[in-house]
Amino acid sequence: MKPWNFESLEIRKLAIELTKKLAYIFYSKNFKNYSFQDQIMRASISISNNIAEWNERWYNQEFIKYLSIAKWSCWEIRNMVILAKEFAYINEVQAKEFINKSITLSVKIYNLIQYLKKK
Repeated sequence: MKPWNFESLEIRKLAIELTKKLAYIFYSKNFKNYSFQDQIMRASISISNNIAEWNERWYNQEFIKYLSIAKWSCWEIRNMVILAKEFAYINEVQAKEFINKSITLSVKIYNLIQYLKKK
């Protein structure tokens, strides 16, 4: 039996929080660049989905694979946020918040990967 389930993982909770904050801006009625919206939101949703994906897997190597994909999505969001700032979709304060949240999440995912590799 696994020592935790995906719903209880802090990284999943942080991923959901980031997705909600991004959705507030990019799913607003005023935002009209639908391809940009689709890309940043798919990347964001991908983080928590990949964390959840492992739930039916039994081996750390499989979990590490999905965590790595989630981590890559954090960096995709960071790049999309930089572009959003350049396109004036968001301001400097919002960009810094999203970048900091994506970096924090990426580091926490990395730390879990390192922990799993040692087990």
